[in-house]
Amino acid sequence: MSRPLNFVMISPHFPTNFETFAVRLRETGFNTLGIADTPYEQLSETLRNNLTEYYRVDNMEDYEQVYRAVAYFAHKYGRIDRIESHNEYWLELDAKLRTDFNVFGYKSDDMLAIKTKAQMKEVFRKAGLKVAQGRVFKDDEDARKLAKQLKFPVIIKPNSGVGASDTYKIKTVEELEAFFGYKNPNVEYIMEEFIAGDIITFDGLTDRDGNIVFYSSLEYSEAVLDTVSKDGDMFYYVPREISEKLVEMGKVCVKAFNVRERFFHFEFFRVKGEKGKKEEILPLEINCRPPGGLTIDMWNYANDFDVFREFANIVKENKFYSDIQHPWNVVYISRKANQNYVNSIEAVCAKFAGNIISVQTVPGVFAKIMGEHGILARTETIEQMREIAQFAQAKQ
Repeated sequence: MSRPLNFVMISPHFPTNFETFAVRLRETGFNTLGIADTPYEQLSETLRNNLTEYYRVDNMEDYEQVYRAVAYFAHKYGRIDRIESHNEYWLELDAKLRTDFNVFGYKSDDMLAIKTKAQMKEVFRKAGLKVAQGRVFKDDEDARKLAKQLKFPVIIKPNSGVGASDTYKIKTVEELEAFFGYKNPNVEYIMEEFIAGDIITFDGLTDRDGNIVFYSSLEYSEAVLDTVSKDGDMFYYVPREISEKLVEMGKVCVKAFNVRERFFHFEFFRVKGEKGKKEEILPLEINCRPPGGLTIDMWNYANDFDVFREFANIVKENKFYSDIQHPWNVVYISRKANQNYVNSIEAVCAKFAGNIISVQTVPGVFAKIMGEHGILARTETIEQMREIAQFAQAKQ
């Protein structure tokens, strides 16, 4: 009788909607071995029922403690087969543990290319893809020189970092000088030319050999940076139709970054072509993890399948069983507490009852971007989707 596979889950309770990974892995016959710093009794009942064992550490940032937890599991259950958090914050911790316990997946040496934007650019270039101009600057003087070269406006963001935090659109010399006053002295920043266009993503899952078994995309009503600075509404959606050019470039990136048995979330610029010119797609950055928020659940609603179960199948037997046809657009519509809406959430749900999937309450840390509430809906057409978003976000 072959032994169950041992899957160490780093911080399995965060975000809450990722708890389903533990449920599906356990159902598929894995030993689910959780490590986090949350007291056991504070874990949800679902998680407690679906972890084979839980090891609480005092501090997840203390590598020795986490190492000891994995060593304990290895001693008790045998060889560790997988270590995964599915979380950007713990990517390097996952990799260090995999390196030390010789576990399949990204190791510490792989981190530079998948965590720092300067290295990503190099990988994109090597793969023959055009990227936004820019580089890391060493000091204020170097930044002034670089801004002259790139010409305003420029974007400045941490070389290693995720999302729109600590990211600035700098339009003038004065704004650049002001940035020197408030920048974080401990952060290495990269400056890039500003590209006028939309951000679109190519997301999905690969099997053990790096073949894409599922892919999807995200489009946004506006740039996340704008949502944060205006403190306004946004919606984003999983579209049914995905451009062939995007799929083609996404495949090149998956190969270039050697994404195996992993979720990926790659961001691209879609540059508006002038009249008669084709639109251009440029790679922006890669994230070797699932997209954040409720996106992974949105995939399920968009395709009528269970991505959590399929992930467990891939890890266990390297097989993906669902037939993906992309029958629906799925949209997340934010509602901010500080806005005065014409229609209540109840009115939205009543008017579009056939399309509404659920209404979500968003934790405080994400509310600035995602709103205090989010309405999930699915539609067959983009027009219908826009109609729901307009009705839900109409202001008094």
